[in-house]
Amino acid sequence: MNSVPVVDLTPWFSGEADGRARVAAQVDAALREIGFLLVTGHGVPAALREDVRAAARRFFALPAEAKQRYAAIVGERGWLPPGVEANGYAEGTPTPPDLKETFAVGADQPIGVPEIDADWFLANVWPSEVPELQMLLTRYLAEMRSLAGELLVVCAAALGIEEDFFASRADHPSYTMNINRYPPLSQVGEPEPGQFRIGPHTDFGTVTVLDRQRGVGGLQVYTLDGEWIDAPFVPDSFTINIGDLLARWTGDRWRSTRHRVLPPDPSAPDEELISLIYFYECNPLAEVESLGPPIGRVSYEPVRASDYLLEKLRAITV
Repeated sequence: MNSVPVVDLTPWFSGEADGRARVAAQVDAALREIGFLLVTGHGVPAALREDVRAAARRFFALPAEAKQRYAAIVGERGWLPPGVEANGYAEGTPTPPDLKETFAVGADQPIGVPEIDADWFLANVWPSEVPELQMLLTRYLAEMRSLAGELLVVCAAALGIEEDFFASRADHPSYTMNINRYPPLSQVGEPEPGQFRIGPHTDFGTVTVLDRQRGVGGLQVYTLDGEWIDAPFVPDSFTINIGDLLARWTGDRWRSTRHRVLPPDPSAPDEELISLIYFYECNPLAEVESLGPPIGRVSYEPVRASDYLLEKLRAITV
């Protein structure tokens, strides 16, 4: 498969066995062959996504000194200024910093283990200059948590195991949502050699749910044939991919696929894009042990989710 398929989730949510089995089989095929899919029929209101994007634009339009009050580094909550993240380092490729700025929120309900809470359940930061952002993102995070949790149920069904296998290990999960602003070429100037809006990388957790805009400098996916292809854009869809942790969990039956966001293109010098990216994980204390044959192909040593993910996050921090 050298294209990203579109899967309609409507039959899954209908509850009929045949429809659910058909969706599960489509997801299994997509994750085995390319690691990405687009989903429609997900039930998340388009108006909410656009309201979040509009509020984020108001935040990003603030003067730098105002945004600096909320400055953070990778893994924290708040504003990640341009220059603090280079995703290419996650795969050992030194690259210039990614051409973006980010507002990050995430899971904030502690589990009562101080060292885990300090890494994964930080208090969110809400800019007083854009008060509506808190209400909108709280609603959006609830929608994402519900959808991502359901996608883990789909994943279990796709593997023919108990449908709560993954979800039961994500009843108090860590997750992060990044709102990425990709500035236009007219603002950032010509990119350095090897510089991207987001450098080539794989994601780290279980499932990623991306709401993106159509753009020239958009998302590309790396195929099994060693080619970069443009991910298709379908209105009112989410782009879904899995991360390294879930690939490891399935014994590499499924692919955690390299992807990148192209730098701004000279053909569209004023193109500015806003992406909403929800990175779902699982309980930080969960022990992840790869599923053996006939499900998986590779047996990895068991690993604690928190330890595995922290090592990945530290690699991309500039």
